[in-house]
Amino acid sequence: MKRAAHIALTQCLGVKKSDSVLIVTDKPKKKIAETFFYEAMMLAKHVLLVTIPVGKIHGEEPPKLIAEAMKKYPVCLLITTMSLSHTNARKAACKKGARMASMPGITADMMKRCIPIDYAELTKINKKILKKTKKLTKVRIATNTGTDISLIVKNINNDVVGDNGIYKKPGAFGNLPAGEVCWAPVEGKTNGVFVVDASMFDEKMKKPITIKVKNGYAYEIIGSAQAKKLLKMIKPLGKSAFNIAELGIGTNPKAKITGNVLEDEKVAGTCHIALGNNTGLGGKTYAKCHLDGVIKKPTIFFDDKCIMKKGKLLI
Repeated sequence: MKRAAHIALTQCLGVKKSDSVLIVTDKPKKKIAETFFYEAMMLAKHVLLVTIPVGKIHGEEPPKLIAEAMKKYPVCLLITTMSLSHTNARKAACKKGARMASMPGITADMMKRCIPIDYAELTKINKKILKKTKKLTKVRIATNTGTDISLIVKNINNDVVGDNGIYKKPGAFGNLPAGEVCWAPVEGKTNGVFVVDASMFDEKMKKPITIKVKNGYAYEIIGSAQAKKLLKMIKPLGKSAFNIAELGIGTNPKAKITGNVLEDEKVAGTCHIALGNNTGLGGKTYAKCHLDGVIKKPTIFFDDKCIMKKGKLLI
């Protein structure tokens, strides 16, 4: 864990002696956060570790005092049970120049396996996918389990993100473990059905969840107990929670399906579609959640070109 924390702080975030580092955590993740704290103490002039209550759902805002503190530190680590990645607090801190890594739900095993990777090779893989997005107008995803969904990306103003794990520039942000290419599709234009068969809300799927989508919003969620759980989580949050917020393609060669979405969405040969908030990806829909549904072995078309067949990248 110490080695992984050192790599994250030096190679990924470029922590220097002149830096001040803020680490935001909660009780379940405090032991991991303390590993980062002690490593950061040897690298930076000032390190602060703060503990917040465990959030109720991914995408919930942190306490206001913490949100303000995040804007004052050049380096922030978010080591929490629930994700703070897609929050106004995170966005505001990055706008102020904070370079930041978010690690919602990270485990010791995940740290040791998925952070010490070849980041140059990861960047190379992501660039291959990014290159194919430049004139892209539509993405279609299909699987043997029933996914058949089309997402429009033409004239999109949002940036496509290649999460390479390198966050050394002011305002840079991403996950650790890293390894995905993701973006927010054009709002109101996604249609079809996607079947979450790997994981969602940090649970492996016992039975797939089928989500039907029309004009950019999920309108029917079908399945067993986990489908009912998903609906119970997002229904009180209003229409925005049903927004198709993100499409991502996993590229981390060391990641594997564990039931922890932080890692699962990075698994090479998977893709994920998220419900809820897309403002963290440059979209216009704010919701009090961001929930990724991970899909195994997708076939993905960029316009008419197949770039992934049953989980195998073809470019």
